[in-house]
Amino acid sequence: MELQINKKRAYKNRIMEIVTEKESNYHDLDKMSVGEILYNINKEDQTVADAVAKAIPQLEPLASITAEKMKKGGRLFYIGAGTSGRLGVLDASECPPTFGVPFDWIVGIIAGGDTAIRKAVEFAEDDTEQAWKDLQEFDITEDDVVVGIAASGTTPYVIGGLNTANAHGIVTGCVVCNVGSPVAAEAQYPVEVVVGPEFVSGSTRMKSGTAQKLILNMLSTSVMIQLGRVKGNKMVDMQLTNHKLFSRGINMIMQETGKDHDIATQLLEKYGSVRKAIESVLINH
Repeated sequence: MELQINKKRAYKNRIMEIVTEKESNYHDLDKMSVGEILYNINKEDQTVADAVAKAIPQLEPLASITAEKMKKGGRLFYIGAGTSGRLGVLDASECPPTFGVPFDWIVGIIAGGDTAIRKAVEFAEDDTEQAWKDLQEFDITEDDVVVGIAASGTTPYVIGGLNTANAHGIVTGCVVCNVGSPVAAEAQYPVEVVVGPEFVSGSTRMKSGTAQKLILNMLSTSVMIQLGRVKGNKMVDMQLTNHKLFSRGINMIMQETGKDHDIATQLLEKYGSVRKAIESVLINH
């Protein structure tokens, strides 16, 4: 607790530069040709991966502590507003079909509720108490991890949620796109990805959103690998929800066991799981 207090003081003593709100490096966008617009957006997007790479030393301890907590039965919660909240919901919703985990292992919560996924809810992000109320609906405990997502790093909804989570002894992290932000000051494990001014000034759904998506991909995927949800480089626990995935599962079984297509199909139909099908063959050899 004392370490967190000292960190907050250090952040408060830093002058925060809100890079995400800076004016675009490009002018007269409305006078550009379509080709120029697309080329310049792409040129800016190419800088995002480098910014994410610089944040890996911050991301690594967050990914490690999250896996540690989840191995003991904890869950991962994302909280955010607007684009940031939607990205959290997206990452959380993609993990069950990809890794075959229960839907409540990773939970995305957006300010304003599910309505805000498709339609902006006015002033939802300005309530400092609502995030904790939303988290309590899931009976959050000290076993869990809360990661706040906020491009600006100033979203009251996220700041309040992390602050209260800290007070309850819960591990907290964040993904922001400015250095020295109030959100990062609250997070025990801050991840700061500075991508610079947006192509359209202040439109953080662009580079900032891309950076956040990459970080969340890395966080959840690395955690799932640590939890044993990937074998080699394959999604052996994926849910077989359509013909494409069923076909992919057959190919995985063929590659891992050396069985032909017909046998692999029979195994997958019998066990309903790529992992179980592969294990049934390996155990018998």
